[in-house]
Amino acid sequence: MISSYNEWDRLREVIVGRADYANWPSSDPVFADEASKTLWKETPVPSGPVPQWIVDEANEDLDQLAQVCRDFGAIVHRPQPYDYVKHEGMYGYCPRDRVLIAGKQVIDVSMMYPCRNQEYTTLEHAWVGHTPRRMPRTREYVCDAANIARLNDTWLFLESHSGNRRAYDWLCEQFPEINIELVNFYAGVHIDSTVVPLREGLVLLNGHRVNESNCPRAFNGWTKLYVDEVVAQDFYQYPYASKWIALNMLVLDPHTVICDRHQTNLIKLLEQHKFTVIPLELRHSRTLGGGFHCVTLDTWRSNE
Repeated sequence: MISSYNEWDRLREVIVGRADYANWPSSDPVFADEASKTLWKETPVPSGPVPQWIVDEANEDLDQLAQVCRDFGAIVHRPQPYDYVKHEGMYGYCPRDRVLIAGKQVIDVSMMYPCRNQEYTTLEHAWVGHTPRRMPRTREYVCDAANIARLNDTWLFLESHSGNRRAYDWLCEQFPEINIELVNFYAGVHIDSTVVPLREGLVLLNGHRVNESNCPRAFNGWTKLYVDEVVAQDFYQYPYASKWIALNMLVLDPHTVICDRHQTNLIKLLEQHKFTVIPLELRHSRTLGGGFHCVTLDTWRSNE
């Protein structure tokens, strides 16, 4: 089923990623170029297969997340097996990055790292019968699907290294019925460690990147919860995600959310706003670069 218009309606069907054959590409020129610009100088950007013990632990956590989604009543799909090491790809850990679900449409985006485009074939079994709209495959168009936050008839598009103006313009042309607001308060990559819509009228915001002067117009009249500190998670050798991956959570319905269990102050804040919080852990979210929203792709949400 393909029907998902926002980030908070009740989760009915979802893809949960896998870490099998996770690999840091050594032949993707864009990956190499971005690696050369890293601000982290203490350890080198990794290259080649991710250590198997990390893959195994990550899969344990993903399996637990998948089971929690099933227990909640959602249908769960997993990516088809694929050898990313052999094909010089990256991984199936973050399906959120690869495909944009736009209501009843599947959008095959043109990703920042060209090698990640191959991930599409591992996911398409979840929308058999749906013909995707495919963004042009040239370097003029750059768009990771995780650059976009969906708020029903309004989207936010983060202009950053992983989403450029040409891709924004293409989406505006394809979806004239959607008001797509361009935001650029964060020069890194994806939007979902900065802006977390929790339900209609309530949004969690990264206080180090967003303030009242640059907050998206879409949130005018909304209650805004600014978070200025989180518990930084450990990582192995190189932090592919910042400590703010702690804000990356999966909303199961307007009153239920999956959150990193170490974020005790954040959990209290959510509970103060009448959320039931399911505390889980992704031990390698910083090493592999993905929190609970990143490692899932909701294909069906319902407001019933």
